Amino acid sequence: MALLVIRPGMLTTIQDRGRWGLQSRGVPVAGPMDPVSHRLANALVGNHPDAAAIEVTLLGPELEFEDERMVAVAGAEFWLTLDGRTTPAGAFVVGAGARLRFGQRARGARAYVAISGGVDVPPVLGSRSTHVISAMGGRPLRAGDRIPLGPQSTSRPVSKATREVVEPVVPLPGRRARIRVLPGPQSDHFVNDALEALQSAPYVIAQNSDRMGFRLQGPALRHARSADIISDATPLGVLQVPASGQPILLMADRQTTGGYPKIATSITADLPIAAQLAPGDEIDFVVCSRREAMAALIAQERAMLRIERP
Repeated sequence: MALLVIRPGMLTTIQDRGRWGLQSRGVPVAGPMDPVSHRLANALVGNHPDAAAIEVTLLGPELEFEDERMVAVAGAEFWLTLDGRTTPAGAFVVGAGARLRFGQRARGARAYVAISGGVDVPPVLGSRSTHVISAMGGRPLRAGDRIPLGPQSTSRPVSKATREVVEPVVPLPGRRARIRVLPGPQSDHFVNDALEALQSAPYVIAQNSDRMGFRLQGPALRHARSADIISDATPLGVLQVPASGQPILLMADRQTTGGYPKIATSITADLPIAAQLAPGDEIDFVVCSRREAMAALIAQERAMLRIERP
């Protein structure tokens, strides 16, 4: 069985947790921009956390289902209709031939549609994720695409009475978000007050931002020496700073290495918040301690486990 793409939306892609473990060979990770909402949607329909789901960006699609499925929508808030009737986000059943339509976006930038059984496109290097820049794993969805679905698990039977709505594990930001960072890995390549400059005013996400990275406009971060370094690894959420002094927050489709020094790295717990921002939105960066970063991640993981293992 499959789902049909009636309208594709702005940038709708298939994502599982990504191609981890291959960056040393130059293979980018891809995967969801907001991994927590992706995991939450899969949990609500009884899928494995690594099951492939659909990532919706800013303007959502219209999808038609060939058979009855449990579906969950998590992440950004959209006006949703099922066969023309308003439906809240969360988990719900769609019948054979039903159409799910994304309407106006209310808050957040990216939503995740998980379907019981998962999206069953062929994996590439062990992952079904779409890396947009290289087209590894495919391309963004187009009208007329027929997306195969996997067999449904019997551990969570489909019931027409089932409806689950849960609070988001990560609160959705408005047009401005606070993102905590840890210094480094190359903060010594910047002048002494660069970290203070990073925290001194909000940065605006530029219009030419994408899944690879958010280009930011705000206080310039001055280098203490050359703006070039020997290329090294580029972690998820790192802030690399080219000669312009305007940082770039590297996201899911980032390159595997880079030759610009990196002043700070977003903590893991706050990356899903950043992923829910759109061009024109603002980020306030705040340096925090490793203890605070770990505490935030532990709290987030506990919240997810309460949903996955009630």
